[in-house]
Amino acid sequence: MSDNPAYTDSMNRLIAEFARLPGIGRRTAERLAFHVLKQSPEKALELARAIEDVKTNVTHCSSCFNLTEADPCTICAAAQAGRRDERRILVVEQPRDVISLEATGVFDGVYHVLLGRITPLEGVGPDDLTIGALVGRARKLAASGAVEVILGTNPNLEGDGTALHVAEALKPIRNVNVTRLARGLPSGGQLDLANKTVLADAITSRGKM
Repeated sequence: MSDNPAYTDSMNRLIAEFARLPGIGRRTAERLAFHVLKQSPEKALELARAIEDVKTNVTHCSSCFNLTEADPCTICAAAQAGRRDERRILVVEQPRDVISLEATGVFDGVYHVLLGRITPLEGVGPDDLTIGALVGRARKLAASGAVEVILGTNPNLEGDGTALHVAEALKPIRNVNVTRLARGLPSGGQLDLANKTVLADAITSRGKM
């Protein structure tokens, strides 16, 4: 994308950065840049500081790999305090899936975020995900009783393949019951695009893997 000579160098750089964001075209990037330019210095710098804070403070929970600013995250901390059931682990692909599922208000267990899915064509294999950490987590819990691992990967080809791989990795562990979210979710869809009712039905109607 070439620079517009009518803009200053700073404006061209800002437009180029906005245009790199997903779903943002050149025209929208220009509107956003002019919006920032029209704001007071204080307001514009609040945006800059918010971006800096996200990159500086947000990390992954050492237990479930969800996004957090404190370790453990609030969900894992609630489980440690006995307010959530740590023996029911819902496995999802991305942190945004946790947000969607939490919005249903029907799941009181904990999560495990894989940080992706197995996509060989993109060079992403099992070792690039947090499957090993999930297996270790399940094995530790299963040593003292039954554990349910609910596979909540997206209902498409890559998500199903990832779920099968996770199920196979968990199979040797005694006391681990592997289930899959019910197919109330549309095949080929995305968890973060499903409404609360569909997600709630998927959780409560989950079946054995």
